[in-house]
Parts: sequence; C-alpha cells; structure tokens
Amino acid sequence: MKILTAEQIKQLDKYTIENEPVSSIDLMERAANKFFTAVSRHIGKHRPVYIFCGMGNNGGDGLAVARMLIKDGYHYVHPYIVRHSPNGSADFEMNHERLKFLGPVHFIETPGHFPKIEKDAVIIDAVFGSGLSRPVDGISAEVIDLMNKSGKEIYSVDIPSGLFCDKLNSESDVIIHSTCTYTFHAPKLTFLFPVNERYIPAFEVLDIGLNNDFAQTIESPYQYIEPKLIQTLIKKRSKFSHKGTYGHAAICAGSYGKMGAAVLSVQAALRSGAGLVTAYIPKAGYDIMQTSCPEAMVMVGENDQIITQPQDFSKCSALGVGPGLGSDTATIDFIEKLLKTTRIPLLLDADALNIISGKKYLQELLPQGTVLTPHPGEFKSLAGAWTNDMQKLEKQIQFSDRHKVVTVVKGAHTSVATPGGKVYFNSTGNPGMAKGGSGDVLTGVITALLAQGYTPDIAAIIGVYVHGLAGDEAALNVGLTGMTTRDIIHCLPKAFGQFE
Repeated sequence: MKILTAEQIKQLDKYTIENEPVSSIDLMERAANKFFTAVSRHIGKHRPVYIFCGMGNNGGDGLAVARMLIKDGYHYVHPYIVRHSPNGSADFEMNHERLKFLGPVHFIETPGHFPKIEKDAVIIDAVFGSGLSRPVDGISAEVIDLMNKSGKEIYSVDIPSGLFCDKLNSESDVIIHSTCTYTFHAPKLTFLFPVNERYIPAFEVLDIGLNNDFAQTIESPYQYIEPKLIQTLIKKRSKFSHKGTYGHAAICAGSYGKMGAAVLSVQAALRSGAGLVTAYIPKAGYDIMQTSCPEAMVMVGENDQIITQPQDFSKCSALGVGPGLGSDTATIDFIEKLLKTTRIPLLLDADALNIISGKKYLQELLPQGTVLTPHPGEFKSLAGAWTNDMQKLEKQIQFSDRHKVVTVVKGAHTSVATPGGKVYFNSTGNPGMAKGGSGDVLTGVITALLAQGYTPDIAAIIGVYVHGLAGDEAALNVGLTGMTTRDIIHCLPKAFGQFE
C-alpha cells in the first residue's frame, strides 16, 4: 500500500472523479459512509455525538456523517460548523443543505459558541483534512483546543485536525488528540512517526474505492506493509521438497551470561522455515543450546566465554550475527574477519552493530545486501544523531543507499529501508513486544528467510511483518504486560500459517 503525499491524494481523487466516473459529492458520500460504518461500532445510539466541521471537504465529510447518524436513529447528534472562512467548498455547501432539513446546524464564530458537552458524549473531528498546509490559528485553533480539553473520545475523519499529512508540525501547533482516526485509502506518512503518537495513537485505513490502476502509476518511496503484500511474497512449499530445499541458517551469538539471546534467535529460526539451523556459540553455551534447541546443530569456538574466530560457513545459506556476543577485543577482531570473508547472505544485530558503530571503518566492509536490524539507539550510533523523526528517516535512507544494505530500524511501525531508496513501514506489532529478546527473535526469523533464498529486502519485509503478527497473537493469548519473547516464538507458526 503506497503512502502518498497530500498533493498525490488530491490527484488520485481527481482522477477517480473524472474516470470512474463519479461526482465529487458522491465520492464524498462514499467516504462518509465508510467512516460512519466504522465509527458506529464505538458509539451507542443513546450517546450524544458532537460533530465539529470545518468549511472544506473534510467538513463536508463530517456533515454527511451527521446526516447518516441521524437517519440511522442516533438520538442526540449535534453538528457544529467552525466559521473559519466566509464560504465553504461546493461539496461542503451541498452537504450543509442536505443536513438542514433534518435539524439545526450550529455555527461557532467565537469560543463562547462552543457547546457544553455532556458527560458520556463522543466527538467527531472533521475540521481540517489532509490538505492542510499551514498551522491552524484563529477560531479553528480555539475550537481544537476546547475539543482536546473536553476529555472526551475523539474520532477524526481522515486525519486529526491540525496535523500535516507529509511534513512535521512545530511543537507549538494546535492539533487534535484523537482517540482513533479513520483515514481514507492509505495511512499518512506522519502517522508513522513516534513524535505524533499523542495525536494519533490508533488509526484504521478505510478503502473508499479510489482508482487503483492510477494509484499504481503514482511514484512513492514509502509503502505500508499489509497482508496481501506478504501473501504475494511468501513462497509455497512443494510436495516433493526436502530439508535442503529450505536452506541452512547459521546463528552466531551468545557469550557467558548472554546465552539466552542465542537460544531465542535459534529457536526463532527453527520456527521460521529453515531446513537446517546451526548455532555457533562459545563452549560455555554448549549444554544450554543442545538442551533447549535439540533440532539445531551446534558448533563451538575455541574460547569458553566469547566467540573469537570465524568458522567455515560455506555450507550454510545465510548467517545471522550479533545477539549476546559482547564486545571483547577478540570479538571485535572476529567481526572484522567475518566481514572480510563472508560470501553468504548476512544479518547483523545487537553487539555486531555496536562493534561496527564503535569502529566506523568496519562499515565500509559491509557486504552488499547485508541486513542490519538496529533499534533507534543502535541506529543513532551507526548513522549519527537526528533532530526529528523526518531527519531520522532521511538518515536511514541515506545509510542504506550509501552502504548498499537493508536497514531495519525497529520500533512501532518498524521501517525497512532498501538501497534503492524505498522504505516499508510495518503494520503489525504491539507494546507488549518492548521486552529484552524481541530483537533476537527477529534476527532468527530474518536469517531463516535469507537461508530459504529470499532476497535481503523481501526477507526483511516478511520478517518484520510476521514477527509483529506473532507478537499480536501472543498479546491476544497472554496480554501485553505478561507476554515474553518466548511467547512470540511460540506464535510464529500460527503467524506463518496465515499465508500457507
């Protein structure tokens, strides 16, 4: 699903209107009906509903929603128009006329016109849409502030009023703090930035039937990962396949006191479809690994507590390196030798990333196509500090392009940047995954996919999605607070199973 700019959304609307063909007012009706259907799941017919509308097309959507609520039997629907302009858009005015026949529509011209909102009421925000290009001011800003201070649930039409679609707001900008936003066609880029969580903690994408053929012709560097994309990417297993068909994944991980990281990565690789999995670990972890992962083969290094020397991985299909390695001088030397000699698909995580961050010259040794999976702190060490989320995204794109690697920056809406400048934002996962070891699991998942012959970018895209999907399943089973990374591993088969 392409993430579009405000201008591109406008072009897509225009093309749909001209080529479906459909009138603009009927397209607005379609969008409003989708919003009405979605929001009505949260609003009982006896709860008061206050709808605050601007005078553009977003406000027209809000007026149409008000009409639909009234016609569906909602008893206490209160539409208000914020008079921020002498005249409304043509479709706004038409929906205003349609609504007037069903009851009064109030204008807000001063803060004193803002209504007293009942205790159990909900608010629908339809003041400004995705086309907003400057900070909100005047009466609109005052109304938005009063809506926020009401303490009520707020459901936004397409985008929280005041939030920009494809650029960052200033800290002082007045923006709706939505409970949930129902957005049209695709998420907006700014929905995916951590700084905007207070405005848009949750959103749902509504398909309003914009022209898909034209949408495919629009160029965008940003994609939102959805199930149908994963379905097209995952390979089907052949009846006559065997373990050799699905590759040999090697996981190089662990040190004394950190063998758990190695175990989690290996268990995740075993649950992610690799035909064979080998763990390369220090001697101290041999009994632990053989006991906890009987399906895996084990190689041990010369040192009891740390990994110091590369092994012959030429018979392996992919190699994941880093979880729990530590940063001993001998381990740093090991990483350098590995980068100079490895010829199979490679993933670096955790301490491997810390090592190449501390020794910048090692970054120049990264084989093309290497997958790096830093969390934001590790990425800052790799690429340098940033001042805002947009700059962070730009650094990720630049880093991937410069080194010809796939950079996976973990977090809510984990982003996968490819050497060609594309960025894929994940749609799965939850805060229960914010636990030590979740990244080790992702290492195992992506390494197993690399071993099965997926290209680095595809392995990363599938990996982050299925990893998050398993986390969502774990949260359903045990809740956000109590779930552990082993719960994620246990749910990987069900997550992959959705695409079999």
